[in-house]
Amino acid sequence: MNKFTTASFIKAKEEGHKISMLTAYDYSTAKLLEEAGVDSILVGDSLGMVMLGYEHTLQVTLEDMIHHTKAVARGVKRALVIGDMPFLSYHVSVEETIKNAGRLIQEGNAHAVKLEGGKEIIDKIEALVKAQIPVCGHLGLTPQSVNMMGGYKVQGKDEAQAKKIIEDAKLLEAAGVFAIVLECIPEKLAQLISESINVPTIGIGAGKYCDGQVLVIQDMLGMYNNLTPKFVKKYADLGSSIKEAVISYCGEIQEGVFPEKKHTFTIDDETMKKLY
Repeated sequence: MNKFTTASFIKAKEEGHKISMLTAYDYSTAKLLEEAGVDSILVGDSLGMVMLGYEHTLQVTLEDMIHHTKAVARGVKRALVIGDMPFLSYHVSVEETIKNAGRLIQEGNAHAVKLEGGKEIIDKIEALVKAQIPVCGHLGLTPQSVNMMGGYKVQGKDEAQAKKIIEDAKLLEAAGVFAIVLECIPEKLAQLISESINVPTIGIGAGKYCDGQVLVIQDMLGMYNNLTPKFVKKYADLGSSIKEAVISYCGEIQEGVFPEKKHTFTIDDETMKKLY
């Protein structure tokens, strides 16, 4: 299969191909997603919660992101790998933003980076694009702004919020992003935005009219139950399966059932006699 690139995102929207995206944070998972044919893998700062046990994404560092992005990139040949820019890695200055994004590309081997926000970070996005670093935007519920938003809430339900998201989407398009993640906004608003811009929209809790969808892999596989958003569809219940398997493993050890003969190696009796 052909490599899925930033140009593939634009082509997919033009041809009506719905883009599939999932998060991954390690080599083995990335390899499985790649083999299953996912178009793009997002190494999200959600890794702070589902992989590192942090309370929220604000605790994730650039070093965390580089470490996990590098692992994911090793398992991928076709899918486009997008690395999240963590909190405060792109908020201080244009120079620091380029430097930090550059590290995600050079050290983490990401193909692109994702930033949260609209008008307030347009100068950073424009600078990254000029520096030949592909950028994916992120509007609506932006988890790094959770303290300002007063919690994880649906965005764009009133006229002022909705107009700002529409305006920001158009600004991001003009700044040169190749895609925009729309998180937790009303379906009709996401549809309007998707029809108003030429770059593809990737929905997460934004309805079926987006040009693609993304979910956190642990959510859709039923492996993370600390927080279960309304928009998550569980395609498996691996959490229960893993616990059942571990319970069986521990029980068989106690009962002497595991390991069986087929799990062991042999040595001839003559050699053993010489060891006593």
